[in-house]
Amino acid sequence: MTAVSSASASPFARRAAAGLALVGALAAPVAAQGYVYGRSMNNDLEECAAGKGPAVRITVTGLKSSSGNLFARAYPATKADWLVSKRYVIRVDAKPQAGSMTVCVPLPAEGAFAIAVQHDANGNRKTDISTDGAGMSNNPGIKKILGLVPQAPSVEKARFTAGPGVTRMTIAMQYL
Repeated sequence: MTAVSSASASPFARRAAAGLALVGALAAPVAAQGYVYGRSMNNDLEECAAGKGPAVRITVTGLKSSSGNLFARAYPATKADWLVSKRYVIRVDAKPQAGSMTVCVPLPAEGAFAIAVQHDANGNRKTDISTDGAGMSNNPGIKKILGLVPQAPSVEKARFTAGPGVTRMTIAMQYL
């Protein structure tokens, strides 16, 4: 691209150059936030070792059993992504341990995220409301609509900011 001095350029050329600069400035944050969705990996605590990151080291408490599967999903902290199928940036799969266990969730960048942990107690990879457990970052309560159907908390209640290193948190499982 050839540089155009503002003194020699026509008013149209100066406005066009300013418009292109503005478009570039507005597009940069969007491109910087472009995530690859639906990635998965097994639990690897080395990803949360000293000097690593960004990542979240989660102590999951209140697990009723060691049966089934445990999934920890990190979502961008937006309403458009929160708890939407395949809109997580990483899913970490682990073998549950009754009581408590540690899971490491590597993140693609620093920033605002929300995490949902699911204990698929019977291992069928489906959500069974009567047996499966769930928990979210910041431990908001999971309410029931009319006392029957669980309603997930808003992304605002689960939102946290991850820095360049390893963020630590505890997520308490809730069974309905």
